[in-house]
Amino acid sequence: MNIIKFDIPLVSVIIPIYNGRQWIDNCFQSILQQTCFSRINLEISVCDDASDDETPDILETWRNKFKEREVILKIYRNESGKPQGETKFLLFLVGYAKNRAVKHSTGEFLCFQDVDDRMLPIRIEAQYAIAKEHKNAIVGGRFIREPENSTLRFTRWANHLEQEKLTEQIYTSHGPTVVMPTWFLHRNVFDRIGGFSEEGHGTPEDLIFFYAHLDANGIILRTEEPVVIYVYHTGATTFSIEEKTIWDLRINRLQNKVLSNWKTFTIWNAGKQGRRFFHSLKPEFQKKVFALCDVDKNKIGSKYEPYDPILRKVGRAIPILHYTEAKPPFVICIKLDMSNGEFESNLGSLNLREGLDFVLFN
Repeated sequence: MNIIKFDIPLVSVIIPIYNGRQWIDNCFQSILQQTCFSRINLEISVCDDASDDETPDILETWRNKFKEREVILKIYRNESGKPQGETKFLLFLVGYAKNRAVKHSTGEFLCFQDVDDRMLPIRIEAQYAIAKEHKNAIVGGRFIREPENSTLRFTRWANHLEQEKLTEQIYTSHGPTVVMPTWFLHRNVFDRIGGFSEEGHGTPEDLIFFYAHLDANGIILRTEEPVVIYVYHTGATTFSIEEKTIWDLRINRLQNKVLSNWKTFTIWNAGKQGRRFFHSLKPEFQKKVFALCDVDKNKIGSKYEPYDPILRKVGRAIPILHYTEAKPPFVICIKLDMSNGEFESNLGSLNLREGLDFVLFN
């Protein structure tokens, strides 16, 4: 029996799962609590990536529960006996599983959901209202972190970033400015990028997709209200992604999209992070570094002489200036919200424009 009503839109909820026994019931129950059922069709498209726990049986039980609410549950299962990649973590939410779930879905809109998170009741209705008017957008949303006191700095940044900065603060270690478990988008956005990277373990497929979306002139939007309860635990896939992989992605895009357009620039931070940033640059961009700047009296007035371990020689001496004496544009290699507002006050005193006079790389 076809239970789809053809006169209202269809949203596919995309859920990749590996050994989701402890999460599925709460996640799926939160979908049934959505406020949108009279106005939006839902289908759930799951990729079970070779789970070896009770996940397959639980999914079959939920197939009948969803059918009672006129919701189709589609299940694609990797029958190889081995998830796509190697990991020691409980959840293995790689691009492979997301791509398969999307491929077997039919909705005009895609709502990405991690099985260890829960939707808030207004999620689909609120995000659909934005996405239907902006079919070239990734629509994210604010979230409630659980446990409440986990990742405080990240949560504060992600939930309070101003709309205009969603496409500016894209080089920080936090990753995409709208977090993947809140993404909602038109299928055309997904098709234009060609899906998520399937390189496997340690690949930040969300950041790769996010950058590709921006490069294709896509836009980023966010709901004002929280849409997801975003659960923090040490089994999450985030912990399988190597910091250096993300660092290199950020460096490469910054060089190609920003530094290539600057004749010279100043690195704001003469300490460890600023120097690491300098050494990560290609030689042609190192030559553009006019100065480093800082507030440390022990550094100001001296020079940084970078040592090249391959050539075994000291490079060009770079002056270290007080930040008020340095000239923009700046690449700022200082973490926000770590100095009781002192850094933010110093930056604000210069009346600079983010994205034009400086970028954050922290």
